[in-house]
Amino acid sequence: MKKHRFVLPLIFSGVAAALLAAGILPRLHAQSALAAQTATQRVQTVSVIAPKPAPATQELLLPGAVTAFADAAIYARTSGYVQHWYTDIGAHVKKGQLLADIQTPELDAQLQQAHADEATAQANFNYANATAQRWQDMLKTQSVSQQDADTKTGDMLAKRAMLQSAQANVRRLGELVSYEKVVAPFDGVVTARNVDVGALVTAGGAPGLAASTGELFHVAQRDTLRVFVDVPQSDAPYVTSNTHAYLTVQQYPGRQFSARVARTSGAMDAVSRTLRVEVDVDNKDDSILPGAYAQVHLALENGTPALDLPVSALLFRPNGVTVATVDASNKTVLKTVNIGRDFGTHVEITTGLSANERVIDNPGDALMSGETVKVSQR
Repeated sequence: MKKHRFVLPLIFSGVAAALLAAGILPRLHAQSALAAQTATQRVQTVSVIAPKPAPATQELLLPGAVTAFADAAIYARTSGYVQHWYTDIGAHVKKGQLLADIQTPELDAQLQQAHADEATAQANFNYANATAQRWQDMLKTQSVSQQDADTKTGDMLAKRAMLQSAQANVRRLGELVSYEKVVAPFDGVVTARNVDVGALVTAGGAPGLAASTGELFHVAQRDTLRVFVDVPQSDAPYVTSNTHAYLTVQQYPGRQFSARVARTSGAMDAVSRTLRVEVDVDNKDDSILPGAYAQVHLALENGTPALDLPVSALLFRPNGVTVATVDASNKTVLKTVNIGRDFGTHVEITTGLSANERVIDNPGDALMSGETVKVSQR
């Protein structure tokens, strides 16, 4: 009886211990596995890339305004009526070619009068000059006084001045009469004609047509075209006279028009912070018309390219643009960098990074320096 009294409690104790062990051990194992998994997940796996040399040439695409190489509005320089016009819009003209005749009868009469005044002044000067010469000869023999000889000489000088004035007036009126012939100032195309036969035109004024600005013709030289583009400040240092350029226009898909950088303004615009650049285009086949919209492609060359990174590797922090790198002990290091040229999906890193760095691609926004990471093997 005494044995049974001690055996039964031992049996119950063993059973309870077994049941307790069966419930606790799996839970302890699960907690241990969870702790191991948490420790594993705490170490972030990252993908790293190596910086590459940035391309030496970058294509810059800008909108351009196409203008004629030379563009002139032709006005009347003498007043009269349009007697005849010879060229209409679209006509190709040569330098000095006659565009129109202006009839100026009053001016012609003034020129005739000026010629008569010149002839009178010439006769008066000839007489005064001969008289002065005779009085100088008589002065040598003391036949006349010095005062009388000086008077005749002074009269001759006055008559000569009057002759020169009359000759100048003839030249002035002759120039005005020459403007009766309206001619082309250079080789080009007539783009506007604002006069007709019988229209009254005034020197520098409006011709006799309603709503006219006074312009008789408009001539544009389009064998070579000027295209003006505004280059951003960041790209301005790379634009030189050796910069390769070409144009594309919507009406000619796939066609490239060879161009060259002719000149730059040499100063940044204070409002837009851009550099005005003139690009000249050969247009002897008249493919592009002045006033058209075009896209200018500039091949900008950098003699000392820096490093290249995709934009996905950049972090934008309050202290500037930052990249995350991984050191030899697999710890993160954040570095502030400066961006140079923008290539769209990738950028040039000018300072703050070396070529042998391991840069984290697509870093998390919460990434901090000193974190231990695991580098994935691609």
